[in-house]
Amino acid sequence: MASCLVLGGAGFIGSHVAEALAQEGHGVKVFDRPHVDRLPLFPRHKGFEIFTGDFLNPQALSPALRGTEIVFHLVSTTLPKTSNDNPVYDVETNVLGSLRLLALCRDHGVRKVVFISSGGTVYGVPASLPVAEDHATQPISSYGIHKLAVEKYLHLAHRLHGLDYCILRPGNLYGPR
Repeated sequence: MASCLVLGGAGFIGSHVAEALAQEGHGVKVFDRPHVDRLPLFPRHKGFEIFTGDFLNPQALSPALRGTEIVFHLVSTTLPKTSNDNPVYDVETNVLGSLRLLALCRDHGVRKVVFISSGGTVYGVPASLPVAEDHATQPISSYGIHKLAVEKYLHLAHRLHGLDYCILRPGNLYGPR
Protein backbone atom coordinates (compact mmCIF):
# COMPACT_ATOMS: atom_id res chain seq x y z
CA MET A 1 0.00 0.00 0.00
CA ALA A 2 1.14 3.53 -0.77
CA SER A 3 1.78 6.47 1.50
CA CYS A 4 -0.61 9.19 0.31
CA LEU A 5 -0.87 12.88 1.08
CA VAL A 6 -4.19 14.63 0.49
CA LEU A 7 -3.67 18.38 0.15
CA GLY A 8 -6.93 20.06 1.06
CA GLY A 9 -7.87 16.84 2.82
CA ALA A 10 -10.35 18.45 5.19
CA GLY A 11 -12.45 19.82 2.35
CA PHE A 12 -15.54 18.26 0.84
CA ILE A 13 -13.80 16.20 -1.84
CA GLY A 14 -10.53 15.77 0.02
CA SER A 15 -12.12 14.31 3.13
CA HIS A 16 -13.89 11.68 1.02
CA VAL A 17 -10.66 10.87 -0.84
CA ALA A 18 -8.73 10.55 2.44
CA GLU A 19 -11.37 8.26 3.92
CA ALA A 20 -11.48 6.04 0.82
CA LEU A 21 -7.68 5.74 0.73
CA ALA A 22 -7.59 4.73 4.41
CA GLN A 23 -10.36 2.17 3.86
CA GLU A 24 -8.25 0.64 1.08
CA GLY A 25 -5.33 0.28 3.51
CA HIS A 26 -3.13 3.15 2.32
CA GLY A 27 -1.20 5.33 4.72
CA VAL A 28 -2.97 8.70 4.70
CA LYS A 29 -1.65 12.13 5.53
CA VAL A 30 -4.00 15.10 5.42
CA PHE A 31 -2.73 18.65 4.95
CA ASP A 32 -5.02 21.64 5.34
CA ARG A 33 -5.29 25.05 6.92
CA PRO A 34 -5.06 24.95 10.72
CA HIS A 35 -8.46 26.54 11.33
CA VAL A 36 -10.49 24.09 9.26
CA ASP A 37 -13.34 22.76 11.41
CA ARG A 38 -13.35 19.25 9.90
CA LEU A 39 -9.80 18.32 10.96
CA PRO A 40 -10.85 16.98 14.38
CA LEU A 41 -13.32 14.62 12.66
CA PHE A 42 -10.56 12.45 11.19
CA PRO A 43 -10.15 9.20 13.08
CA ARG A 44 -6.52 9.40 14.19
CA HIS A 45 -6.60 5.75 15.27
CA LYS A 46 -7.03 4.62 11.64
CA GLY A 47 -3.55 5.74 10.61
CA PHE A 48 -4.37 9.29 9.62
CA GLU A 49 -1.62 11.83 10.07
CA ILE A 50 -2.76 15.45 10.24
CA PHE A 51 -0.56 18.30 9.05
CA THR A 52 -1.63 21.92 9.11
CA GLY A 53 -0.18 25.03 7.60
CA ASP A 54 -0.14 27.33 4.63
CA PHE A 55 0.03 25.56 1.26
CA LEU A 56 2.19 28.42 -0.01
CA ASN A 57 4.83 27.89 2.71
CA PRO A 58 7.38 25.22 1.69
CA GLN A 59 8.53 24.85 5.31
CA ALA A 60 4.98 23.94 6.34
CA LEU A 61 4.45 21.57 3.40
CA SER A 62 7.78 19.70 3.45
CA PRO A 63 7.16 17.64 6.61
CA ALA A 64 3.93 16.27 5.11
CA LEU A 65 5.74 15.30 1.89
CA ARG A 66 8.46 13.26 3.64
CA GLY A 67 7.98 9.60 2.79
CA THR A 68 4.98 10.31 0.55
CA GLU A 69 4.57 8.34 -2.67
CA ILE A 70 1.35 9.84 -4.06
CA VAL A 71 0.06 13.40 -3.61
CA PHE A 72 -3.60 14.25 -4.19
CA HIS A 73 -3.69 17.99 -4.95
CA LEU A 74 -7.08 19.49 -4.09
CA VAL A 75 -5.96 22.91 -2.87
CA SER A 76 -7.39 26.03 -4.43
CA THR A 77 -7.25 29.46 -2.87
CA THR A 78 -9.96 30.94 -5.08
CA LEU A 79 -13.44 30.15 -6.34
CA PRO A 80 -14.70 30.34 -9.93
CA LYS A 81 -17.22 33.05 -9.05
CA THR A 82 -14.69 35.49 -7.53
CA SER A 83 -11.40 34.58 -9.24
CA ASN A 84 -11.81 37.32 -11.87
CA ASP A 85 -11.90 39.92 -9.08
CA ASN A 86 -8.15 39.46 -8.59
CA PRO A 87 -6.49 37.30 -11.27
CA VAL A 88 -3.01 38.21 -10.00
CA TYR A 89 -3.82 36.70 -6.60
CA ASP A 90 -5.29 33.65 -8.34
CA VAL A 91 -2.06 33.07 -10.28
CA GLU A 92 0.26 33.86 -7.36
CA THR A 93 -1.46 31.51 -4.98
CA ASN A 94 -2.65 28.69 -7.21
CA VAL A 95 -0.24 28.48 -10.15
CA LEU A 96 2.93 29.53 -8.33
CA GLY A 97 1.91 27.53 -5.27
CA SER A 98 1.45 24.44 -7.44
CA LEU A 99 4.80 25.00 -9.15
CA ARG A 100 6.46 25.13 -5.72
CA LEU A 101 4.62 21.94 -4.83
CA LEU A 102 5.99 20.18 -7.93
CA ALA A 103 9.55 21.21 -7.00
CA LEU A 104 9.01 19.91 -3.46
CA CYS A 105 7.63 16.65 -4.87
CA ARG A 106 10.86 16.18 -6.84
CA ASP A 107 12.94 16.99 -3.74
CA HIS A 108 11.04 14.43 -1.65
CA GLY A 109 10.91 11.66 -4.26
CA VAL A 110 7.13 11.72 -4.71
CA ARG A 111 6.20 9.23 -7.42
CA LYS A 112 2.84 10.61 -8.60
CA VAL A 113 0.58 13.66 -8.33
CA VAL A 114 -3.18 13.34 -8.76
CA PHE A 115 -4.57 16.78 -9.56
CA ILE A 116 -8.24 17.53 -9.07
CA SER A 117 -8.90 20.10 -11.77
CA SER A 118 -12.33 21.36 -12.81
CA GLY A 119 -14.98 19.60 -14.84
CA GLY A 120 -16.64 22.79 -15.94
CA THR A 121 -14.55 25.92 -15.70
CA VAL A 122 -11.73 24.67 -17.92
CA TYR A 123 -14.15 24.29 -20.83
CA GLY A 124 -15.99 27.60 -20.58
CA VAL A 125 -19.31 27.88 -22.38
CA PRO A 126 -20.06 24.44 -23.85
CA ALA A 127 -20.33 24.16 -27.62
CA SER A 128 -22.23 20.88 -27.19
CA LEU A 129 -23.75 18.80 -24.42
CA PRO A 130 -22.73 16.60 -22.83
CA VAL A 131 -19.23 18.07 -22.65
CA ALA A 132 -16.67 15.51 -23.82
CA GLU A 133 -13.14 15.37 -22.40
CA ASP A 134 -11.75 16.48 -25.76
CA HIS A 135 -14.02 19.54 -25.88
CA ALA A 136 -12.08 22.74 -26.54
CA THR A 137 -10.90 24.54 -23.42
CA GLN A 138 -11.95 28.19 -23.41
CA PRO A 139 -12.22 29.19 -19.75
CA ILE A 140 -14.11 32.36 -18.88
CA SER A 141 -12.67 32.71 -15.39
CA SER A 142 -9.23 33.04 -13.92
CA TYR A 143 -10.03 29.91 -11.91
CA GLY A 144 -10.43 27.85 -15.09
CA ILE A 145 -7.24 29.31 -16.52
CA HIS A 146 -5.24 28.46 -13.39
CA LYS A 147 -6.59 24.90 -13.41
CA LEU A 148 -5.46 24.47 -17.03
CA ALA A 149 -2.08 26.03 -16.29
CA VAL A 150 -1.46 23.55 -13.47
CA GLU A 151 -2.49 20.70 -15.79
CA LYS A 152 0.10 21.87 -18.34
CA TYR A 153 2.82 22.24 -15.68
CA LEU A 154 2.13 18.68 -14.54
CA HIS A 155 2.74 17.51 -18.09
CA LEU A 156 5.96 19.52 -18.20
CA ALA A 157 7.13 18.05 -14.86
CA HIS A 158 6.51 14.60 -16.31
CA ARG A 159 8.51 15.35 -19.46
CA LEU A 160 11.39 17.05 -17.66
CA HIS A 161 11.60 15.04 -14.44
CA GLY A 162 9.57 11.87 -14.94
CA LEU A 163 6.96 12.80 -12.31
CA ASP A 164 3.90 10.66 -12.98
CA TYR A 165 0.54 12.41 -12.83
CA CYS A 166 -3.17 12.02 -13.30
CA ILE A 167 -5.70 14.79 -13.87
CA LEU A 168 -9.32 14.45 -12.83
CA ARG A 169 -11.97 16.90 -13.99
CA PRO A 170 -15.00 16.12 -11.83
CA GLY A 171 -18.30 17.86 -12.41
CA ASN A 172 -20.44 19.37 -9.67
CA LEU A 173 -20.04 16.95 -6.80
CA TYR A 174 -22.47 16.73 -3.92
CA GLY A 175 -23.26 14.53 -0.95
CA PRO A 176 -22.73 14.27 2.80
CA ARG A 177 -20.49 16.83 4.50
